[in-house]
Amino acid sequence: MKYVGYYRVSTKKQARSGLGLEAQQQMVRQFAGADGELVGEFVEVESGRNDRRIELAKAINAAKKAGASLLIARLDRFSRRVSFISAMMEKGVRLVIVEMPNATDFQLHIFAALAQEERRLISERTKAALAQAKRRGVQLGQNGSVLAAANKAKAANFAARISQSLPAGWEALSFSELARSLNAAGLTTINGNQFYPQTAKNIYLALSCSR
Repeated sequence: MKYVGYYRVSTKKQARSGLGLEAQQQMVRQFAGADGELVGEFVEVESGRNDRRIELAKAINAAKKAGASLLIARLDRFSRRVSFISAMMEKGVRLVIVEMPNATDFQLHIFAALAQEERRLISERTKAALAQAKRRGVQLGQNGSVLAAANKAKAANFAARISQSLPAGWEALSFSELARSLNAAGLTTINGNQFYPQTAKNIYLALSCSR
C-alpha cells in the first residue's frame, strides 16, 4: 500500500514546537512502515473549523497521482465535521485513520458525528459557565489584562537595556537600518532571535513611549 501522510496543527506555535505534530508523524510513519510505503507528507497549520485547507488539497492531488491512500493519525486531526469528511470522501480518495485502520466510510461518518456533537456540547457548557460567572460578578478577561500589562512592562525593561547600545541618532534610522545596527552589535531580541524591521520597530515604540 502507498500512503500520503497528512498532519494538522492548529497554530504556528504548535508547528514550531512540534506539539502534537511529532506524535502524529510518529503514528503515521510507524503505520506506513509496517504496512506499506509513505510516498509524501503534508503539514497543515490551520484551525479545524476552517474548510480551506491548502496543504490538504496538495495531499489529495499527490495521493491521486500516486494511487495512494490519505493516511491520518486521528480523525479529529482531519475534521470533526461530518459534512467536511463527506465532501472529502466524494473526491474519491481513500481515507485511512491510524487509530481505526479498518473503519468503513459509514463508521467514519458515525465517529465524526459523535465528535461534532461533543464539540457542540463543550461549547454550550463553556458559554453557560461564563454566563454564570458573569452573573456572580466575576470580571471576565481579567487574567488576560494582567498578562498583557506584565508583558508590556517586560518589553519596556528590555528596551531600556537595549537603549544603552543604540547608535547615536538611532531615532532617525529606518526600522530596517535599526535592525541591522542591533544585529551588528551582537544584540538579540527578548526571545534570543536576531532583529528584523518589526522587532526593531517594537524597540523604537517602547523607547518612544517611555520618554
